[in-house]
Amino acid sequence: MSVGRGLFYLALAGLAWGTAGAAGTLVYRVSDLGPFALSFWRCAGGLVLLLGALALRGRGGRGGGRDGTGRDRAGRAVEPWRRRVLRVAGSGIAFTVFQTAYFASVHSTGLAVGTVVTLGAGPVFIALGARVLMAERLGASGVSAVLGALAGLGVMTLGGGGSGSAAVRPAGVALAVLSAAGYAAMTLLTRWLGRDGRRSDALATTAWACGIGVVALLPVALMTGGGLLPHTAHPSEVVWLLVYVAAVPTALAYALYFAGAGVVRAATVSVIMLLEPVSAALIAVSVLGERLTAATVAGTLLLLASVVGLAGSEARASRRRRRRVSAG
Repeated sequence: MSVGRGLFYLALAGLAWGTAGAAGTLVYRVSDLGPFALSFWRCAGGLVLLLGALALRGRGGRGGGRDGTGRDRAGRAVEPWRRRVLRVAGSGIAFTVFQTAYFASVHSTGLAVGTVVTLGAGPVFIALGARVLMAERLGASGVSAVLGALAGLGVMTLGGGGSGSAAVRPAGVALAVLSAAGYAAMTLLTRWLGRDGRRSDALATTAWACGIGVVALLPVALMTGGGLLPHTAHPSEVVWLLVYVAAVPTALAYALYFAGAGVVRAATVSVIMLLEPVSAALIAVSVLGERLTAATVAGTLLLLASVVGLAGSEARASRRRRRRVSAG
């Protein structure tokens, strides 16, 4: 896959993800479904849809490398089974933590704050992880961006005592930071395993991630909140919302995400994914009626400015690498 197509896929995934929190908020408003149960149904519905897509796609030409050559019919290298297990297990666990903590954060502190903190803190974790795991230097501008993002989180947490559904609650911010850690782990693992150009199946990876989520979340969902089944006066509305969450921001968006993240640098992925908090914040204010406090706005601007700084640092580093390659 070309980098340009990967960027396009990531942009579509970010826009789709931005609607997941809004759909979850509407589910909370019309039923007693809790974050764990909502995450379970998201994974279960996504798994059913993805298994159907895999069955329709069929196996013709998709099982390359079975003859011991290590390559598919197009001549591309196929992942060894150990790496495939690592990718599937790691992505599944990170996916489960990311989306469950996110729904819990939205339930606690509102859609706008939960999404902005999750996707604002994510690039910070990604930048630090890329430095440790892939020897990508932060540089002075990168360090400044990380400090700015931490300052933004501090402003939002300490100054968010206003009234309204978007008032910042420390527990909700902590859950959003946990979600950001899961998101960063998923991004870094996908990029790290995709650097050598080995072929992986984004659709199958997403299906496995959803399957791991189903197994991990089922016992927790049964024991917490209102249980696994929602109690509501609007059952058809809840069903349609759950179908939407499973289909668009899960089955479709994660398949696009895993495909794009394997060919695009980790820091660049985090910048493209800013489409999610922007679209989610617009939905929160214009559709759901959430009110943003001054501290929330200030912290949001600091977070976004920090990520823009990371993007600038990434672009400069990329230009320097290209010049070195050309000179060599």
